[in-house]
Amino acid sequence: MMTLQEISDRFEIMDLLVSYCTAIDKGDIDALDSIFVENAHIDYSSAGGPKGTPKLIKKFLKENLGNLPRQHILANFEIHLKGDHAKVRSLCHNPLEIPSGEVLFYGLWYHDRVVRIDGKWLFQEKVTEICYSWKLQPLK
Repeated sequence: MMTLQEISDRFEIMDLLVSYCTAIDKGDIDALDSIFVENAHIDYSSAGGPKGTPKLIKKFLKENLGNLPRQHILANFEIHLKGDHAKVRSLCHNPLEIPSGEVLFYGLWYHDRVVRIDGKWLFQEKVTEICYSWKLQPLK
């Protein structure tokens, strides 16, 4: 049986995952500063992006996302707690409309390592693993 602390930790970690997606979807890339540790490792390489520090990833996102409509939908949370650390795996469905009007659909796994610092859960590592991708042509 889970303790109240474990239940609370799980909800706080799921809120952290949603905060990441919300920041990206709203284009509030600077909000990532409040949810990653400074020396975090982020790896978007399976989707053709870079891997590196939050500073590098923020630059990449600002240069490449622009005003493209996008939406992250998370599910299937696997959270393995060990004190102030946790390994997390979650499924993300991410439609993204590109300038041509086509919609790209990505299904990916997020593999995260999170840490609690001063009572707040933060990302130490975020790695994407592409499951599928496909393109929907606009209706004419």
